[in-house]
Amino acid sequence: MSHLFSPLTIKDITLRNRIGVSPMCQYSSDDGLPNDWHLVHLGSRAVGGAGLVIAEASAVEPKGRISPEDLGIYSDKHTEAFKRITQFIKDQGAVPGIQLAHAGRKASTYAPWKQKEFGVNVPDDQGGWKVVAPSPVAFSENNRVPEEMSKADIQEVQEAFRQATARARDAGFEWVEFHAAHGYLAHSFYSPLSNQRTDEYGGSFENRIRFTVETVRLMLEEWPDNLPFTVRISSSDWEKGGWTMEDSIALSKRLKDEGVDLIDCSSGGNTPSPSIDVGPGYQISFAEKIRHEADIATAGVGLITDGMQADDHIRNGRCDIVLMARKMLRDPYFPKQAAHAVHQLESLDTPPQYERGW
Repeated sequence: MSHLFSPLTIKDITLRNRIGVSPMCQYSSDDGLPNDWHLVHLGSRAVGGAGLVIAEASAVEPKGRISPEDLGIYSDKHTEAFKRITQFIKDQGAVPGIQLAHAGRKASTYAPWKQKEFGVNVPDDQGGWKVVAPSPVAFSENNRVPEEMSKADIQEVQEAFRQATARARDAGFEWVEFHAAHGYLAHSFYSPLSNQRTDEYGGSFENRIRFTVETVRLMLEEWPDNLPFTVRISSSDWEKGGWTMEDSIALSKRLKDEGVDLIDCSSGGNTPSPSIDVGPGYQISFAEKIRHEADIATAGVGLITDGMQADDHIRNGRCDIVLMARKMLRDPYFPKQAAHAVHQLESLDTPPQYERGW
């Protein structure tokens, strides 16, 4: 029986345990470049014992950033800047991952801590930009109305994803995640709440998932066959008439056929105030259903804060790995605490510099 500290092997990559650091926006970049903050933020979680450390949503083009301070990977200078981070993570025994993203209609906004003072949208004269989406439907009354993407626009963004994948490979990442969740560009294509198109990218289920499937196919052309390729989806819109769990199972089957190795099962994010019954592990059922009904590996997320809780999800086959965000912000050394809790201390090495602390 697998447990939280069992190694996880996907293709040629073996994670030392089933604890992953979920991608978390830091809003701390200049022109998308990673800096010392990202080195320390990501590096400390690798030192802390996580098996997988995923860099935050990194935009594939400048207008794909959520905020002007977002990470990006849209030029060769970004590739070079990431190299010292990926190498440091590897040196600590963890696997470096990156989430490749495009914010779509949720782009050109202020960092969260600036919004109380400045509002949501960054004006053009303050560094903001036009936003794009499958349809001219704003995320909320406070967000910009996006421009509807032409087919040429779609192809341009897909090409940006392909090039970003090549840069991620060259920067030393060993795990890539396509961000198709949380109301960002890919999610806004497959959800009927945000896609009102009448061409081959809108209307039917097959048409609405076309952008995601085509983009994955292009990205896989650049990603090494021996390294894990994963996709984060929003398993439910939590809204009447929106994307459903059954849709997610069907999409996951299609993505598996395309060569995707794992589905990262999140939810929501495509409407401002969905009705979500939030509680510990509230999204794990998505990972469990997709894992069994689509027959693909899954990552479980959502208010996983305790070692025994995380271990239980793995032991009972609900997911193959847990990805943690807020808990990892509070405690980069959570894996060590979890190893104590589940009596697997011998499964997690302590850096010799920190041995006296344990």
